Amino acid sequence: MGDLALGRRLMDRLEMLAHFSDDPDGLTRLYLSASHKRAADVLAGWMHEAGLTVHLDAVGTLIGRYEGAAPGARALLVGSHIDTVRQAGKYDGALGVLAALTAVEALSQAGERLPFAIEAIAFGDEEGVRFPSTLRGSRALAGTLDAASLDERDTTGTSVREALAAFGTDPTRLAEAAYPREAALGFVEVHIEQGPVLERRGQSVGVVTAINGARRFSVVVEGAAGHAGTSPMNMRRDSLAAASEMILAIEGIAAEARDVVATVGVIEARPGAVNVIPGETRFTIDARAPDDTARDAAVERIERAIEAIAARRGLAVRVSQTHAAPATACNPKLIAKLDAAVRSAGHEPVHLPSGAGHDAMAVAALCPVAMLFVRCAGGISHHPTESIALEDADAAVRVLLRFLRTYRP
Repeated sequence: MGDLALGRRLMDRLEMLAHFSDDPDGLTRLYLSASHKRAADVLAGWMHEAGLTVHLDAVGTLIGRYEGAAPGARALLVGSHIDTVRQAGKYDGALGVLAALTAVEALSQAGERLPFAIEAIAFGDEEGVRFPSTLRGSRALAGTLDAASLDERDTTGTSVREALAAFGTDPTRLAEAAYPREAALGFVEVHIEQGPVLERRGQSVGVVTAINGARRFSVVVEGAAGHAGTSPMNMRRDSLAAASEMILAIEGIAAEARDVVATVGVIEARPGAVNVIPGETRFTIDARAPDDTARDAAVERIERAIEAIAARRGLAVRVSQTHAAPATACNPKLIAKLDAAVRSAGHEPVHLPSGAGHDAMAVAALCPVAMLFVRCAGGISHHPTESIALEDADAAVRVLLRFLRTYRP
């Protein structure tokens, strides 16, 4: 293909896939929805046309296999997810799936067979919007999905099992979705950065070193409600004022720690009246870093700061952990091979961590993983204005294609 032809092929298909939505006013493609099914069917057709053999596993993951020079060879897995958040952009997840297909299609059209097979994968449920759990497709592939999670229900009362049956899969065959460990060489995921680093550095692509581990907390600050007009300032036990000081402390501690980010995304003051001092305030903390030790050290400082602020103000505070996930390091050998492919494609390798979670986190339980980030405009993601440039899409496919052609187990 000529200049930018690979990028155009990829962008055209991204536009077509974006038409499959549960919402006529924007892109919302939830796991196992009718639009997910339509998107999977169209994608399966594209895979067949590209010369792949295609199957749908028990949890709705679509897999297309391109055989190596010898049939039955071990496979390099490449892909991402095709479910979305509500009112999503066109590129989160779908870019990685269609980049994989575009690269494999180029090999097929050239009649190239490699010393290994390639499996292009389109996971579902990476976003975790419809049902309580997340990463269902990639955890099933890795063999770590608990069958009990299929009993989870969405807000309409539909269980995962029921939704899978309607989707056309057999949830009783969950065990068969686990990929044979000895057959998987590794997993490579192409994904938009969802952040501003590559744009700021003027780079089309970047190589991910690690996917941030995350810990989440619920904080309850207990003071004393009182009349806003009759309570002297020096006699108040204002839970919201204390929470505000705590939030600023959280921001400061994270800013001082290398590669640590901490966010307070939800806050609620009770009783919530304009003329009442808040007697109780609740807020959340989301702390992430590519290194668990650094993240945990920052969390310890945050907890001490929260307790000190509460004690100084004469308040009670409870901090409860609600979620924990370890950081996922990308494989050094795969990173080096991606670096070489980036250089070969005429770009300077840039290393950066991923602050968001990805299917690669779950697949790491099966095999070595790596990620290639693609620049996105303004670092915006999970929003209709999510955007990438044609030149960057083309660069991503060419780097991936070079990686595939030079990779050796």
